Amino acid sequence: MFNKKYLFLYVSYGRIKTFVLIKNNVMIIVTGAAGFIGSAMVDFLDGKGYNNIVAVDDFSREEKNKNLDRKNIHQRIHRDDFFQWVNDKKEIDFIFHLGARTDTAEFDSRVFDKLNLDYTKKIWNFCSEQQIPLIYASSAATYGMGEYGYQDDHDLVSDLKPLNPYGKSKNDFDKWMLKQDEAPPFWAGLKFFNVYGPNEYHKSRMASVVFHAFHQISKTGEMKLFRSHHPDFKDGEQSRDFIYVKDVISMMYWLMQYKPGSALYNIGTGKARTFVDLAKAVFKAMNKEENISFIDTPKDIRDKYQYFTEADMQKLFKAGYNENIHSLEEGIYDYVNNFLMKRKYL
Repeated sequence: MFNKKYLFLYVSYGRIKTFVLIKNNVMIIVTGAAGFIGSAMVDFLDGKGYNNIVAVDDFSREEKNKNLDRKNIHQRIHRDDFFQWVNDKKEIDFIFHLGARTDTAEFDSRVFDKLNLDYTKKIWNFCSEQQIPLIYASSAATYGMGEYGYQDDHDLVSDLKPLNPYGKSKNDFDKWMLKQDEAPPFWAGLKFFNVYGPNEYHKSRMASVVFHAFHQISKTGEMKLFRSHHPDFKDGEQSRDFIYVKDVISMMYWLMQYKPGSALYNIGTGKARTFVDLAKAVFKAMNKEENISFIDTPKDIRDKYQYFTEADMQKLFKAGYNENIHSLEEGIYDYVNNFLMKRKYL
């Protein structure tokens, strides 16, 4: 049967003749659309020819809204109006729920209950009732200190001990979700590790270490890292799984296309890298001489400071994802030279 939602456009440029796939009226909803990862997802979908993207967010911050400039968005819906609006829609093809309060320094649990837990429950129930595929943002913050490792194993979710209300809100939803009898026809809860890349200009103190390193080096010519207070780690050898936002979007789009088994999935590189590695890569990308020094980790966070995180990526890889992933050096070079240096957006 002919599917009106997908049309092939015949295009001729001199000797070059090709067919371009136009996703005609495939309705994809992206919540948190003006945010870091959300806007990157909108940009990617726009570039793939989707012409019926619905952006859901607060839209009250002009700096954040710059992430959506020049994007082909069919409609913008305020997050407070979303559920009233969506009840009248009959042909929603996919929802990316990426909107959340992500401030790990916020300790008012009521904020997270409203924006992260309760809001996501409503989206889950709506997608279950209407049988709409759903990808939602969980977080690697659910893993806490990593007492149980970093496996995206459903059996471990109830044992995890997040370190802050943000991580707890994400884990509380995962726990609730796994107990539900009704579910969307396909769902994926994504545990993002340390994401960096373009469109995080608005994030201030919550922006990535790469972002802060670039600005610190630009201003002072040096990079200060936290000294190690753990006997098993040298200064600067604290490690994280840093993943470029372009790889995050590639993984999300693959999940949307292929819809493997519904599950929680880690989203990382699978390879932890040190903060020294990161700092050196930023200096190199900026074509500046390395100048790294160390300061004490503040005492108020020292007892909860993570010295190692690394995503176990076997579930996603075994599901079939096999795209190349940027190395830390490759991702930082692209980010610094093609975006930060030029104050450019995706």
